[in-house]
Amino acid sequence: MLRSDAAGTALGADRLKKMIRYTSLAVALVVAGCASKDDIDDLALDETPAEEMFNEALAFRASGERKEALKKFYELDRVYPYSEFARKSLINIAYLNFSMGSYPEAIAAADRFTTLYPGNKDSAYALFIIGESYFRQMPDVGRDQTVTGKALNAMRELVQRYPDSEYTKQAKQRIRATEDQLAGKEMEVGRYYLARKNYLASINRFKLVVSNYQTTRHIEEALYRLTESYYALGVTNEAQTAAAVLGHNFPQSQWYKDAYSLLEKGGLSPKESKGSWLSRAFGDMKIL
Repeated sequence: MLRSDAAGTALGADRLKKMIRYTSLAVALVVAGCASKDDIDDLALDETPAEEMFNEALAFRASGERKEALKKFYELDRVYPYSEFARKSLINIAYLNFSMGSYPEAIAAADRFTTLYPGNKDSAYALFIIGESYFRQMPDVGRDQTVTGKALNAMRELVQRYPDSEYTKQAKQRIRATEDQLAGKEMEVGRYYLARKNYLASINRFKLVVSNYQTTRHIEEALYRLTESYYALGVTNEAQTAAAVLGHNFPQSQWYKDAYSLLEKGGLSPKESKGSWLSRAFGDMKIL
């Protein structure tokens, strides 16, 4: 009898909490002046137990009914927001939105998951969903690269926080791809300024590539363009150092041959200046 009374008390408390949530939402809509009968009816909470609701959602997902599964996971998260099944639902919401190409919704759910459950084993996957969602929205190199930067940041965080994760290998591949695209954007802008003889502006762009994206395919051209820009300004020690760094790291590169020829026209040759920022960026060099 005692067990029955306890169960009844718990059930009553649970129903009371649901009534309070429902009433609060309904009152909020009425106060806002935007509630209709349908609006309030939509707020009715599903009385299905959390575990049963979760299993129904999984069944929809397994049968390929992703929209129905997503709807059920959202409902579970709404009705039982602090339960274990809400946590499981949230990562499923992120995954299903991602699989359906709803990237902003996937990012929002995954970001919420990492905020609420930072130490959970699924946080690595949530970070991967965030990074991959941004990655799949990356524009071509001629457009603004804000999204590319967000993809890079998410993947870097994943690698840093979860170096042994099963998603780390692919995250590293994405890091290389995003860095290459960001470097490509800087090169495009740098060449634009260089063509208009705005050498200081072009140097700033090529400098970013050399400082931040040394492992990308753009590094050889960036060093040559620095040689070209500094030479045009008459800053010969920096031009010679850029060419020396280029020759040391890529002795067979056509870009190095072009840099060497450019300096030779002015009676100069590649030569390191120890005080140059380029020397600091690349460390000690053995100049050829």
